[in-house]
Amino acid sequence: MRIGLYPGTFDPVTLGHLDIIRRAAALVDRLVIGVAINRDKSPLFSLEERVAMIETECAALSAETGVEIVAHPFENLLIDCARDVGAGVIIRGLRAVADFEYEFQMVGMNRALDASIETVFLMADARRQAIASKLVKEIARLKGDVSKFVTPAVRAALIARFG
Repeated sequence: MRIGLYPGTFDPVTLGHLDIIRRAAALVDRLVIGVAINRDKSPLFSLEERVAMIETECAALSAETGVEIVAHPFENLLIDCARDVGAGVIIRGLRAVADFEYEFQMVGMNRALDASIETVFLMADARRQAIASKLVKEIARLKGDVSKFVTPAVRAALIARFG
């Protein structure tokens, strides 16, 4: 069984994330969405809320693709999380050259820690390249319309959070 791990903070999950998840599901038999607990960031949504968003948004994708898609919170090293879930591949999304520079460093470090786990990069769909969770939160905080960037359920959660 080919198991893939797609890690991130998903604060919140965006249409860009969902595009990568849909495309990653075509590459594996089981896709684990690693929801990172990152104490250096101050997420808008709690870990439980982010996991629930992933589970809700991925249920239809899982049924549509026939691939098991599960959320898995983690706080350890990414490579250790990959080992924990049995992933042979880490899936990363790229939006721009700046993403590549950071990801290139991460791949080198992860290979040094465990060369048996491969990293696969999926380029963001051209319509989704500008979407970043940080920008989506800022738009929502300033009462802008985020409906082009997130699902209706995530939009409602953002509106509820910002009032």
